Amino acid sequence: MSAPFATDPDETRGRLIPEEESAFRSPFQRDRDRIIHSSAFRRLKHKTQVFVAHEGDYYRTRLTHSIEVAQVARTISGALGLNAELTEAVALAHDLGHTPFGHAGEDTLAALMAPYGGFDHNAQALRIVTMLERHYAGFDGLNLTWETLEGIAKHNGPVTGPLPYALAAYNARHDLELHTHAGAEAQVAAIADDIAYNNHDLHDGLRAGLFTDEDIAGLPIVRDCFAEVDRRYPGLDPKRRRHEALRRVFGEMVGDVIATSRARLADAAPADVAALRALGAPVIRFSPALWQDLQVIRAFLFARMYRAPTVNEMRAMVHEVVSDLFPFYLEEPQHLPDEWRADVARAPDRTALARLVSDYIAGMTDRFALQSHARLIGGAGPEHLPR
Repeated sequence: MSAPFATDPDETRGRLIPEEESAFRSPFQRDRDRIIHSSAFRRLKHKTQVFVAHEGDYYRTRLTHSIEVAQVARTISGALGLNAELTEAVALAHDLGHTPFGHAGEDTLAALMAPYGGFDHNAQALRIVTMLERHYAGFDGLNLTWETLEGIAKHNGPVTGPLPYALAAYNARHDLELHTHAGAEAQVAAIADDIAYNNHDLHDGLRAGLFTDEDIAGLPIVRDCFAEVDRRYPGLDPKRRRHEALRRVFGEMVGDVIATSRARLADAAPADVAALRALGAPVIRFSPALWQDLQVIRAFLFARMYRAPTVNEMRAMVHEVVSDLFPFYLEEPQHLPDEWRADVARAPDRTALARLVSDYIAGMTDRFALQSHARLIGGAGPEHLPR
């Protein structure tokens, strides 16, 4: 049964370009399906989370991460009586705007784009779904519903101050009410992102040998989960022991969010989704105690994984690749693919051209960026990188 503050697909604010709706799919189901079938979603298969794609087939990519986020989000959404289709659509789209090479690639591209309006992966995701995907006869982008676009734009909270490039441009045409919090479904997608990466980064760091089971066994939450596994399954094979412990960590985070959010929603008692947006604070939260525990885990991961020497070595390589490709395409845009030529010809100034170059580089997969760098500028291709 849906909660009164769940987003009702029958009351959607609609699409920028009116369309006849499906007889057998809700508007939010169509949004989800369009996201899954988009080119940008498929490219997430070869975009990194922390480890560059060539480093191993078992590490998370942006695609597997997005699927994990959607799974967690649907679970929480269902438990709270929210609209699961909208939650899933926002979860699946939340990383569409990421560059190759994860946050290292984004940091470099943001620095290069600073004179031209900057770069932000949330804004880029909105630009992709409202403009850069060009498959439909009647419109550019995916023509998603207002609610899905709202979730993509502000699942992390209200957007205040000077608006990032894509948000400013689209919001002028289709007001997403960026000053308010998003509906509960988008808030669920955001916290599901936190749950997914906290859990799978522990998995991937262990698999990469950046730390050991013993290193993490003293961390909050993790400590109790290992202890429970050891009580229930003494002498368990180390790989199974690790898996059993970390799946319990996963469950602890999900359970905490559901319990905490239920209590907050009961206290606030919003009559509908508009009242929920007007609360002025997010309602989908971790408990304060678990949030503090997660800060300890994040500090550990930052020191032992995100800034590990091998990861830093790769960050330096990534910085060089993106730093070389951006000025190359900016000065010689004739090297962009044929389908980009018309946009290049219409670019009114250098800032517009830089945005097109940024769009192109941001859309690259890890491997394609490395191959392009080797072909156009020189240096080792992906097959020659350190492993």
